[in-house]
Amino acid sequence: MTDSDEIEIINERLFAVDRQTLFDSFADPKKLCDWWGPDGFTNTIHVFNLTPGGEWKITMTASNGTDFVNHSTFLEVEAPKRISFIHHEPIHVYRMEMAFGEEAGGTRLIWRMFFKSCEENQMLKTFIAAANEQNFDRLERLLGIH
Repeated sequence: MTDSDEIEIINERLFAVDRQTLFDSFADPKKLCDWWGPDGFTNTIHVFNLTPGGEWKITMTASNGTDFVNHSTFLEVEAPKRISFIHHEPIHVYRMEMAFGEEAGGTRLIWRMFFKSCEENQMLKTFIAAANEQNFDRLERLLGIH
């Protein structure tokens, strides 16, 4: 649930794999490096402590060589059902909730991102939703679905 002071972005997709496999694609930093971020990004994970209160520090490198250092703190981890975290930097602070739901044909991954309501974040909403779909495309490739 969101309040009037937040912008919510939702992306979801059904992946043709079991829930544990999908969850492990995030929980395993080696796998996560291969698919996290939009097209053209590579990743270096410096810290990844997937426990409530644990830190996640990652440098995402764009295809033009620009580095984006990201820092997050995990809020909830309920394997293999749910992960939530607060993203602190570089620029946009947001809360991410990831739900892994079993259903016929595989596992539905739902990302819900919550940003402070402001004009800049409202303008980024379409861009971020599209970038999240690229994340999902990269995840499908990693899993051998496409």
